[in-house]
Amino acid sequence: MATPLFAPLTLPNGSVLPNRIAKAAMEENLADAGQLPGPALWRLYAAWGAGGAGLLITGNVMIDRRALTGPGGVVLERDTLLEPFRWWAQEARRHGAQAWMQINHPGRQVIAALGRDAWAPSAVPLDLGRHSKLFAQPRAMTVDEIREVIERFAETAAAAQAAGFDGVEIHAAHGYLISQFLSPLTNRRDDEWGGSLENRARLLLSVVRAVRERVGAAFGVAVKINSADFQRGGFSEDDAKQIVLWLNEEAIDLVELSGGSYESPAMQGRTADGRTLAREAYFLTFAREIAALARMPVMTTGGIRRQAVAESVVREGVAVVGMATALASVPDLPRRWLDGQSIDAPIVAVGWRDKAAAGLATMALVKRRLRAIAAGRRPRRCYSPVYSLVVDQMRTRKLAARYRQWRSAHS
Repeated sequence: MATPLFAPLTLPNGSVLPNRIAKAAMEENLADAGQLPGPALWRLYAAWGAGGAGLLITGNVMIDRRALTGPGGVVLERDTLLEPFRWWAQEARRHGAQAWMQINHPGRQVIAALGRDAWAPSAVPLDLGRHSKLFAQPRAMTVDEIREVIERFAETAAAAQAAGFDGVEIHAAHGYLISQFLSPLTNRRDDEWGGSLENRARLLLSVVRAVRERVGAAFGVAVKINSADFQRGGFSEDDAKQIVLWLNEEAIDLVELSGGSYESPAMQGRTADGRTLAREAYFLTFAREIAALARMPVMTTGGIRRQAVAESVVREGVAVVGMATALASVPDLPRRWLDGQSIDAPIVAVGWRDKAAAGLATMALVKRRLRAIAAGRRPRRCYSPVYSLVVDQMRTRKLAARYRQWRSAHS
């Protein structure tokens, strides 16, 4: 019997995804010197492309060299050398998948070791308990800086198009800058960029319009938003529904639904407000509701690792299934499912009492798997979370020193 997972999907811009499985974005931290994609990222995306997913969305690419989510992150600005990005797109697209670049500004979610000048809608620091000092103290952006960010998103999207990518995804989730503007917890401005939801959404809609104007009608443009912040008083499900209604009036090809932030990592299956998430397909219930409102296809991401669950997502009206950590463990999982193999990806999670440390360890386990794939190896099913976290912290310090040296030389 034919499975809906492997049916093609025509997007609003006229392009076609070969199937309904998307490799969702993960933070690889695999940039070469100069914060450029190199052989490690080329091999990683070649493996995913050969693995059968119809859409590959990159880990977040930074629009500003001064603001990175991690020291091994990729940066793409107006004057960045494009040849490494052309190789990246070429390797990702080699087996027929579309390749979209996720573009992002971290706002206040910047590690202190990477710089002290963290931009945010308001000067509200991260609250991670005793781990809060790991992140830079934010300051409220000026209106000129807000306008600069809008232009940078458009410039990075145009550069991605010139490099051969099929589209971009504007990251407005997970507590990064646009998500910070959307949330009343982090946006306490009293000007046209804060207050009402309409004002808090102004940055997102301005970025969407600037990007679409720069890249034209045929290039893919997606938006990733939270279904909720999962923090009391934060961005809510009703807010998300209104955002999608506004996005219906824009030329958007895909909306991806996720949830949470560094303070409430719902994207890892944990929340700060006590709400219980499903064990798999965390945000499916809300995605169904959004799909009924949205004029564009909807994608949901969060914990999906079994074929039966992935198929049920599509059958329930959600157009695209986003998979992240599952494809860090089994990069060719879609191809195996298509070949009739009954295989599930392992659960990657750390259940420590310290939620912030558990989140860091979970990310370290995922990145360890990504490094194995990028080196041409098949990742092991189980790794030690303690050892993986220690190795990741040591690696992060080395990459941070490299980044500071590069930024100083190019300031």
